[in-house]
Amino acid sequence: MALAARELANAPPGNGLSAAEVLGLIVDREHAFRDNRRLARRLKEARLPVNAPSIEEVICEPARGLDKPVVRTLSSCQWVRAKQNVIIVGATGTGKTFLGTALAHIACRMGLRALCTRMPRLLHELSIAHGDGSYTALLQKIAKADVLVLDDFLIAPLKDQERRDLLEVLEDRYDRGSTVITTQVPTKTWHESLADPTIADAICDRVIHNAHIINLRGGSMRKRKAPATET
Repeated sequence: MALAARELANAPPGNGLSAAEVLGLIVDREHAFRDNRRLARRLKEARLPVNAPSIEEVICEPARGLDKPVVRTLSSCQWVRAKQNVIIVGATGTGKTFLGTALAHIACRMGLRALCTRMPRLLHELSIAHGDGSYTALLQKIAKADVLVLDDFLIAPLKDQERRDLLEVLEDRYDRGSTVITTQVPTKTWHESLADPTIADAICDRVIHNAHIINLRGGSMRKRKAPATET
């Protein structure tokens, strides 16, 4: 507010602004500053990179299995308010992580809390938390996120304790928050990939039945975005 006041005080005369209009401009500047500060904090807490992609950067092509109406629906974040999930399935390079990160980014812009992590990293953090006594606190932190993005889901076989930890995370979030999962494994084979039938039933039941499932197709988006080289 002080900066805006100084700028207006040093502005050339004759701007024709009333005292009320000047005060309105100062308050608007303060409001925008606080909004930007809150957004920066949410993006940092979400573990999003500074150059995190926005939903506007997502390439919508029916051939990819991703069209504009789908992205428009997701960008409204109504699925977050309805406590629904998003599952993004596709081969390496099809843009799963890009889309998942963009969904977390738009959630932060909408004033929601997000958290992005790769599955191997999350399982490693949970394993450490078992040993240092912070397991419950870590679960509570994860549960508080309105949107949790789990990247590279089932990229490797899970150990028994990892399956149980994953179930705890998803159980805490069921009907309380939304989870975005990116994976190369089709949902129809999750049960087999999770190996333990009982835990697999519980995990699939908490994630799949209320999820928007996006199947990405096509070649690698990384190759498409790579700079052309002269031959």
